[in-house]
Amino acid sequence: MSNMKSPLPQCASMVRIQNILSGKWKITILWYISEYEIQRFGELRRRLGDITQSTLTKQLRELEQDGFISRYVYQEVPSKVEYSLTDLGKSFVPILQDMKKWSDIHLM
Repeated sequence: MSNMKSPLPQCASMVRIQNILSGKWKITILWYISEYEIQRFGELRRRLGDITQSTLTKQLRELEQDGFISRYVYQEVPSKVEYSLTDLGKSFVPILQDMKKWSDIHLM
């Protein structure tokens, strides 16, 4: 028999948000999109620096799937794709701001 306890019912919501934001770059991606309102793929990649194209694509798709960001593709050549926060993503901005504030105080 395992000594592992299942998550307490009151922790279920924390487990859900942790699963959504579990990617290494997701919080930073949300931060940049919230700060600049609209971000193109290349802009995000330059801002993030060390991220690969495939990782950025994967994390953007997951954030879109989870309803935090929306993706708009312009029908032009070369293709142009922009990302912005959905209403759900915008509702998360105060949490991002609090996280940044806490980090500035305690981790600098």
